[in-house]
Amino acid sequence: MAWIALVLAGFFEIAWAMALKYSEGFTKPVPSIIFGVTAWISFILLAYAIKTLPIGTAYAVWTGIGAVGIAIIGIVWLGEPTSFVRVACISLIVAGIIGLKLSGSVAA
Repeated sequence: MAWIALVLAGFFEIAWAMALKYSEGFTKPVPSIIFGVTAWISFILLAYAIKTLPIGTAYAVWTGIGAVGIAIIGIVWLGEPTSFVRVACISLIVAGIIGLKLSGSVAA
């Protein structure tokens, strides 16, 4: 259950990062509210996950999901530049997340 909460926390991190972009420095109320709600949910889920999972693993996976998600959204949705190096680096982050999950260092 902790891993499910952690993955959901990562998805909510992606949501709050996008809301933060669209809040334009917290000058737009709706994206600012969405930011606050999704950030709160993300942190609550992360807090639940670290009750069971090691903090280093949980934090690395949480930030990795957020970083990969936002990078992909930036490329696909926002038209940010893409290159072999960028895609390779994103792939390395994904490999790290998978490696942490499969490392067997956690029981959950």
